Amino acid sequence: MTFENEKGIHTDFKDRMTYGDYLDLDSILNSQNRLSDHHDEMLFIIIHQVSELWMKLTLHELQAAINAIQEESYQPAFKMLARVSSIQNQIIKAWDVLSTMTPSEYLGFRDQLGNASGFQSYQYRMVEFALGYKTPHVIKIYEKEPELQKQLIEAYEAPGLYDVAIQALAKEGFEIDEDVLNRDLTKTYEVNESVEQAWIEVYKDTERYWNLYQLAEKLVDIEDWMQQWRFRHMKTVERIIGHKKGTGGSSGVGYLKQVLDHYFFPELWNVRSRL
Repeated sequence: MTFENEKGIHTDFKDRMTYGDYLDLDSILNSQNRLSDHHDEMLFIIIHQVSELWMKLTLHELQAAINAIQEESYQPAFKMLARVSSIQNQIIKAWDVLSTMTPSEYLGFRDQLGNASGFQSYQYRMVEFALGYKTPHVIKIYEKEPELQKQLIEAYEAPGLYDVAIQALAKEGFEIDEDVLNRDLTKTYEVNESVEQAWIEVYKDTERYWNLYQLAEKLVDIEDWMQQWRFRHMKTVERIIGHKKGTGGSSGVGYLKQVLDHYFFPELWNVRSRL
């Protein structure tokens, strides 16, 4: 069947919204502004822009899931968290595309980046904030953009996904230390025995605590994918620039290797050894 045989297809859009209008494609597709004439700079820009779009959706889903868990509306939260895991899988695949760029090709335009770096991605830091890893340095980076800095501060001070999961344990009747329930949310979460013991009980009686058990496994999924993303990031950087410093001033591969050792939800991993 040819296009001509599809009599119902709309072709007159003088007064109607088109697909391009709805998606604002002119704005999106004209946002790849190369600073060099090097062929591979287009790849570099698009990979990072696409990743930022996926992170925008990740934040949208994470915040909605946090709100749903606070309201004890678990099934919608599980759907949102499962979607986050699928998004993470897509972002990881982006590294496979970027790794087709060789060191020589990257050197063809690297100087044009100046000190701009993915290290400064405010959305990535907001994802980390939502997962409970609070680092304040990115807030200073955006002093020149007060509205954006305000958003970052709000995310920095807000309860993260694991905070509301721990609150859910307390609502179920588990004895959680008060200093955990009332902790300073601007500090990175640290392992706590009362939280670990509660998760052990959840895993020992999954039928009784089915929602909490499901929640725990959704969190493990997200952390697993996050670590895989971090690993692919580190290996892609190592493949392209070796152990040079990053454009943003970080130690590059050295820094990326360090964060591989960080756990967002440490008790959920410790439980595996204690059951």
